[in-house]
Amino acid sequence: MSKRKASTVKAATPGRWAALRARLFGWLPALGGADLAGAGDIPVRLSSRSYGRARGVSVGVTGFDQPLMWVVFAIMAWGLVMVYSASIALPDNPRFAAYTHTHFVVRHAMSMVIGVVAALLAFQVPVKTWERLAPYLFAIALVLMVVVLIPVIGKGVNGARRWISLGIMNFQPSELGKLSVLLYAASYMVRKMEIKENFWQAVLPMAVALGVVGTLLLAQPDMGAFMVIVVIAMGILFLGGVNARMFFLIAAVVVAAFAMMIMASEWRRERIFAYLDPWSEEHALGKGYQLSHALIAFGRGEIFGVGLGGSVEKLNWLPEAHTDFLLAVIGEEFGLAGVVTLIGLFLWLTRRVMHIGRQAIALDQVFAGLVAQGVGLWFGFQAFINIGVNLGALPTKGLTLPFMSYGGSAILLNLVALAIVLRVDYENREMMRGVRS
Repeated sequence: MSKRKASTVKAATPGRWAALRARLFGWLPALGGADLAGAGDIPVRLSSRSYGRARGVSVGVTGFDQPLMWVVFAIMAWGLVMVYSASIALPDNPRFAAYTHTHFVVRHAMSMVIGVVAALLAFQVPVKTWERLAPYLFAIALVLMVVVLIPVIGKGVNGARRWISLGIMNFQPSELGKLSVLLYAASYMVRKMEIKENFWQAVLPMAVALGVVGTLLLAQPDMGAFMVIVVIAMGILFLGGVNARMFFLIAAVVVAAFAMMIMASEWRRERIFAYLDPWSEEHALGKGYQLSHALIAFGRGEIFGVGLGGSVEKLNWLPEAHTDFLLAVIGEEFGLAGVVTLIGLFLWLTRRVMHIGRQAIALDQVFAGLVAQGVGLWFGFQAFINIGVNLGALPTKGLTLPFMSYGGSAILLNLVALAIVLRVDYENREMMRGVRS
């Protein structure tokens, strides 16, 4: 062997060993001692296994997470088809007699286009700018939550005043509230990192902010949105490193508060009783009507469904089939196979978003990491609630299925939140290349 060839082999050997070691520690992240050298410096709650996984996973270092984007587009395309299927018979109802059969699907498609444009713009904004804008977005959301309560401005539907009519869509301030609270909580934890163990200085101000948001949302009323916002904020506090005992104490107080709100409201109590026995004579034509027909839809779907467009429950038997109970129509037309596929897609989406957040934290981008993980909590928890309600596993609650249910402001803010996550992933990859945003 010539000297030149020998030197080439020696030069290549370290690279091969490094690649083999990276792959090995990708499989066994807990053994990656060298990769965990700086884990103690990260001021958030992140296990060594999670840190090693975030550091050891092999990813491209250019662009952004395209599989995540395409999975979301697939979910949205499926949702568009199902909104059309679920709403096509609505004009046969006197309540919707003035609408055409394509009214809802056209508006839903317009909302998707607006959402994609907004997402493209949001992706251009650096994460540092989002951090700087977080308090202002939170203040704007609070103002809009007050404005929507004004009878002349706020649009009332089914006894709730939650929407502001903008012509091409009805904007729901609570959707902006979810994103703004998420950004504000993440920036708040970064600012309070030094005193996060002190309850009065670190947690109490955030609790007051949530109290203000809750008061405004319950005045609409929109308890479902408030539940999502509380879970997002508390999740970020926990991931941000708040003392565990303090966190579980707060969680117990929150659960007790929600229980008291339910007990203090007669119609909320009736919903709980109807959920426990939707088939009783008392509830079947009352508060349990929607749930009982959702369960009938799932029963008709069996394993593989009755086929696209073949649903009977959407023919004005199941109320809100194109919004809160879209999954019931999916279950009827695509069966158990369709429901399991959809649940699998949301599990994959949530896990992927959470991984992007862990990776950002591993790169010492704490705000970006908390934002991404907060978005994962948002999508995962809201999908969990919607699926549970449709299946009768949880009491009926007016929360849409992310990226699928009819609703302009929900689609818009979901896509903007996704764009921020993709921006976090893009900046992660740029940092891996040695480029600072």
